Amino acid sequence: MTEPQAEPGGWSAARRAVQSRLRFTSLRLRLVVVFGLVALTAAVSASGIAYWLNREAVLTRAQDAVLRDFEQEMQNRASSLPVHPTQDELQHTAGQMANSSQRFSVLLLATDEHGNTVVGNSDLDTFTLQDVPASLQKAVNKQQPVSANNKDAYHLYWQRIVDGGKPYLVGGAKVIGGGPTGYMLKSLEPEAKDLNSLAWSLGIATGLALIGSALLAQAAATTVLKPVHRLGIAARRLGEGQLDTRLRVSGTDELADLSRTFNRAAESLEKKVADMSSREEASRRFVADMFHELRTPLTAITAVTEVLEEELDAETGSVDPMIEPAVRLVVSETRRLNDLVENLMEVTRFDAGTARLVQDDVDIADQITACIDARAWLDAVELDAERGIMALLDPRRLDVILANLIGNALKHGGSPVRVSVREESEELVIEVQDRGPGIPEEVLPHVFDRFYKASASRPRSEGSGLGLSIALENAHIHGGDITAANSPEGGAVFTLRLPRHTAPLIAEEEGDRDAHRNGDGDRNGDGNGNGTEGNAR
Repeated sequence: MTEPQAEPGGWSAARRAVQSRLRFTSLRLRLVVVFGLVALTAAVSASGIAYWLNREAVLTRAQDAVLRDFEQEMQNRASSLPVHPTQDELQHTAGQMANSSQRFSVLLLATDEHGNTVVGNSDLDTFTLQDVPASLQKAVNKQQPVSANNKDAYHLYWQRIVDGGKPYLVGGAKVIGGGPTGYMLKSLEPEAKDLNSLAWSLGIATGLALIGSALLAQAAATTVLKPVHRLGIAARRLGEGQLDTRLRVSGTDELADLSRTFNRAAESLEKKVADMSSREEASRRFVADMFHELRTPLTAITAVTEVLEEELDAETGSVDPMIEPAVRLVVSETRRLNDLVENLMEVTRFDAGTARLVQDDVDIADQITACIDARAWLDAVELDAERGIMALLDPRRLDVILANLIGNALKHGGSPVRVSVREESEELVIEVQDRGPGIPEEVLPHVFDRFYKASASRPRSEGSGLGLSIALENAHIHGGDITAANSPEGGAVFTLRLPRHTAPLIAEEEGDRDAHRNGDGDRNGDGNGNGTEGNAR
């Protein structure tokens, strides 16, 4: 049982960093944002309510104290004035009223004996009648009807104003029964400063709550996402084939249940894969053993057919003409069966992963010339390749690839077949182009499939149907590839791309090399590179 660990190496570290950023911008960030929004909403709401309640309490307390003091001064001092006081009397009374405990400015208005308006002001520079809102003056001077519920004709009125960016409280009242009208102006700046300090305190508390919520969200996200992160690593390693990956399970929550479910699934998958691998290995061994067992009787049969073939070609004519067609059929089918067995054994090596390269520095032009010459294709192939283009590869496997591609082009496209070689960066590119009708579009995706035949009505042919797939596997083992397409000029073109310097691999055994030196030569053909039946067309 293994716990997922971090991948070593700089590249893995960079990939983990990118993945971490991607994770942070998804679930982790969403958790932090949600926590932050909830905390911010709660803190702002609480701070707003607290500020509003404190503001009303502070202002109401200050306002009630000032108005109560002003009302008492009006009753004690302003009401004692004569009905038609002089300006000096008003001025003296306003100064006395302003010296009360609340320290507000006072403005007194009355009429003298001649009907003229006289004014008494405790502070002529700061408080005049122009400072009193017209609506407040109208309310103060308006006589109310006296009733059982309203025993007084005049009442005390007040209003909050802002002058020069500073808050003030303005109040006014009229002496009942005749007398002066008084106005009061009180600065609320101390209370405003207290409220500003309270607002700053609540703002700081809100910020601290937001920071705290972000830290809590980060901790919660880490707690929640850490098991999810481990699960992601384990799933990725499981997908990469490390089937012994397991998660450490702790707790009884939903994440623990998820980890247990993952472990059960991984265990079941490991068991099934192990069973499939053992069956596949047994199947491979069976196929390999079967092919090896077939080689012994095939060797004897091949020897007999070669003798029969020599008898057929002899001038003595010792073979009965009546059975000559049957003998030739036996010779042909024996050779074809032998080639099929050789090709199937090579395919089995590729499937089992036991095929290896025997690398050498090869002149590509010389290698192609040797392949063409060995199969007597010199008159049917045009070679466009400069000598001196060197590549590190397996000469035998390159010969297999070329024999299949060129043989297929000759059979299905006709001569001349053009083979061109060029270099592209660190790649070697070999193109084999024929002059035939091309490959049908619906067939192109299947040209490298094993045993694929383009025509279902012609399932039997001279080849095995494995040549192209073997050629492709030989290209892959070099780290290259083969593609098939139709040329705009007409005909099919197969493009082989090989790296000029492949990584050195373990050489296969000498016995395998000898057994298959001529066994891969055809493309779905006779195994010696001479057959040209293809599974593409």
